Amino acid sequence: MSQDKHIAIVGATGAVGEEMLKCLEERAFPMSKLTLLASARSAGQKRTFRGEEIEIQELTHDSFGGIDVALFAAGGGISEEYAPSAVKAGAIVVDNSSAFRMDPDVPLVVPEINPEDARQAKKGIIANPNCTTIISLMALFPLHKKFGLKSIIASSYQAVSGSGTAGIAELEQQVNALAQGEPIEQNVYPKQIAFNVIPHVDVFQDGGYTKEELKMLNESRKILALPELKVSCTCVRVPVYRSHSVSLTAEFDQAVDVAQAREAFAGYPGIQLVDDPDQELYPVPLDTTNKNDCLVGRIRKDTVMDNALALWVVGDQVLKGAALNAVQIAEVL
Repeated sequence: MSQDKHIAIVGATGAVGEEMLKCLEERAFPMSKLTLLASARSAGQKRTFRGEEIEIQELTHDSFGGIDVALFAAGGGISEEYAPSAVKAGAIVVDNSSAFRMDPDVPLVVPEINPEDARQAKKGIIANPNCTTIISLMALFPLHKKFGLKSIIASSYQAVSGSGTAGIAELEQQVNALAQGEPIEQNVYPKQIAFNVIPHVDVFQDGGYTKEELKMLNESRKILALPELKVSCTCVRVPVYRSHSVSLTAEFDQAVDVAQAREAFAGYPGIQLVDDPDQELYPVPLDTTNKNDCLVGRIRKDTVMDNALALWVVGDQVLKGAALNAVQIAEVL
């Protein structure tokens, strides 16, 4: 991408939008101009980028003139309303919401896995996958290339920042209130999150799975081009501020070997092997917070299924699970 590109961030004052801004600067993204867009109440605020202050503008349908790539970091409703206007104005949209992920004409991209799909955006929109899906597939794709992925059983341990700043605030308030013997406030989650775990992320659907759990099934199939892939997932909210963890049991078409599995991660972009249990080395959320790479460890042969491995992966869901992945898609372009 040449240096004369005009980039926009939609939802620039939100958690993901702020991280997109950092990623663009840290990665020296090639551009000549940056526009920051947000709601009317945020208009007029300023953010510093490359030593200069940029004033945030109110998002309207006329905001996209001259913009080449629009990074959407707002909710699905915003994307559905404003992404068509961005495309009509000539921009390519990289959308972090779930609005377009399952549209057959919208590529769903993890750049380390299927970068070629980003160049086939028939509608001018490229979708960012769900954060838990991204982190899981970062660990599974090198193994898929070696052994051929057949099925996934996943249990996620998702940080409260996955619910935005309100989730973080609720955990903080509850911890502090319990320490002081005061009443807790409960607005974001259906149960107390402090010192607790909640097996309920997103809305329950027919069949008992939540929308978050079904995203793992549907998005993994699309990204990997494996329409028959079997996936069973349980998503759990845990009292961790940032970075999601996922326990995976993956079944493969071929016989698996732990040593070969570890070798598959060597030098693979975006993933680091941290797997020496004898030295108490294994991934934990604090080791990935504010880090670009996902960490994988606890690799072992499954004791129930043939040709299966059990493993543990952790990644910063605000970065690789959202903002960084979107910026990487723009880099592919």
